[in-house]
Amino acid sequence: MTGEEGARRRPADVATAAAGRLARASSKKVTTALGGRERTRVILLLASVLALASADSATVGASAIQLRHDLHINNTDVGLLVTVTSLVAALASVPFGVLADRGPRTRLLGGAIVLWGVAMLWSATAPTFGQLLLARLFLGVVTAAAGPIVASLVGDWFDSSERGRIYGYIIAGELVGAAFGFSVAGGIAALSWRASFVILALPAFALAWLVFPLREPTRGGGNPLVSATATPVAHAAGDDGEEQATDAQRLARERGIEPDPALVLAQDPRRLGLLDAARYVLSIKTNVALILAGAGGYFFLSGVQTFGVEFVTKQYGIAQALSTLVLLAVGAAGVIGVLAGGWLGDFLLHRGFLNGRILVSAIAATAAVVLFVPAIFTRSPLTALPYISLAAFALSAQNPPIDAARLDIVHPLLWGRAEGIRTALRTLAQATAPLLFGAVSDYVFGGGRSALQWTFLLMLLPLAASAYFLFKALRTYPRDVATASASTGRSET
Repeated sequence: MTGEEGARRRPADVATAAAGRLARASSKKVTTALGGRERTRVILLLASVLALASADSATVGASAIQLRHDLHINNTDVGLLVTVTSLVAALASVPFGVLADRGPRTRLLGGAIVLWGVAMLWSATAPTFGQLLLARLFLGVVTAAAGPIVASLVGDWFDSSERGRIYGYIIAGELVGAAFGFSVAGGIAALSWRASFVILALPAFALAWLVFPLREPTRGGGNPLVSATATPVAHAAGDDGEEQATDAQRLARERGIEPDPALVLAQDPRRLGLLDAARYVLSIKTNVALILAGAGGYFFLSGVQTFGVEFVTKQYGIAQALSTLVLLAVGAAGVIGVLAGGWLGDFLLHRGFLNGRILVSAIAATAAVVLFVPAIFTRSPLTALPYISLAAFALSAQNPPIDAARLDIVHPLLWGRAEGIRTALRTLAQATAPLLFGAVSDYVFGGGRSALQWTFLLMLLPLAASAYFLFKALRTYPRDVATASASTGRSET
C-alpha cells in the first residue's frame, strides 16, 4: 500500500519540482538581465509603485458599469472620480518635487504608499458617491509622490547610458498595473466594485514595507548601481565633473554644440526657490515640448483606461469578461513597446545619434495616431485586435525615451522639482481626459456605442499634437543638452 501511495504521489512531486526549477530559472534570468539582485530589487519596486497607481485608475474604468448602477451615476460622474484624483495629484506633485530634491526620498515614498492603502480601503467602504469622491481626493494627494521621487531616484541610481532601458522596465510596471486593474480587479468588480478596491489596498502595505529599507542614493548620479554583468566604470565624484555628464551631454561637448548662455546656471540649484526653479525649467524649450508631448499621450491613455472596457464591449459586441481579456492582450503589446522604445533610444544614443531618443518617441507617437483610426471604426474584434495592439505598442514606446531625455536637459539637483512641475502640468491635462471623454460622449454625441466611437476619434487630436511637439524638440534638444552640461560644470566649480 505504501508503494502504491508513493507511485500516486510521484507525478505530483515531479510536477512540483519541475515548477520550482522553472521558477528559479526564470528568476535567475530576470536578475541577470537587470544586472544583479540589488538593481533587480530597485527596478521591480519602482515599477510596482507605478503599477499600483495605474491599477487604481484602471479599476475605476473597469468598474464603470457597476459604479453607475450601484451609485446611480452617469459617465460624467465616473470620469469625475478619476479627474479629481488627477487634479489634486497635479497640485500636490510640485511640493513633492521640492521634497524629492531635499528630503529622504525612499522614506517619503514608503510613507506615501502606506497612505495609498488607507485611501483605497476608504474608497472600498464609501457608502455614497460623495464619500467616494472625497476618498479619491485624498488618494490624489498621496499618489502625487510617485512621479517626482521615482524620476529623481532613477537619475541617481542608474547610469545615463541605460536610463531609457531602465525607464522601459519601470514604465512596464505602469502598464502591468493597468492590465491588472482591467482584468483581475475589473473581473472582481463584476461581482463587487468594493472588493476590487480592497484587492488593490492589500499589496500597498506590503510594497511600503519593502520600499522603506531601500538605501538613499547619492544625489547627482555620482554613484549609480552598476550592473553586475557589465564592466565597471568609474563614476566617483571629484575627478573633473565629467562623471555627472550624461552620454548625450558628452556627445554635445564632443561636437562643440554651444549652450544657451542665458540658461547656464551660475549658482547652486539648491538655492533656487520654487518659483525660480519653475521659471527656469519651463524656459528650457525641449522640456516644454516634452511636457506637452507627454500630456497629449497620457490624456488619450487616461481616457482609454477609464472607458476602454465599455468601448470594447459595445463596439465589438463582446462580454465584459472577454473585453478585459482583449485589453489584457493589448496591455502585453504595450509592455513590449516600452521595453523596445527604451532600448532603441539608448541604442541610437550609443551609436552617436544625439537625437536618437527624441526621434524614437516622435515616430512612435505618429504611428500610434495612424493605427488607432482603423481600430476605432472596425466592428470585428479579430480585425481590431492587431491594430489596437500595434497602436498600444507605439503609444507606449514613446514614453521611456522621453523620460530619459528629460534627465539629459536638466541639472541633476533640479530633477525632483523639474519632474514635480512636469507631473503637475501633465496631470492637469491627464485629469481632464476622463471628464471630457465622458461629457463629450454623453452631451455632444448623445451617449451609446457610436458616441464613444466618435469621442475616441476626436480625442486622437491631442495624440497627434504630441507627435508634432516631439518633432519640434529635435531642433532644440542638442542645445538644451549642451546647456545642462555647462550648468552642471559651472555649479560644481
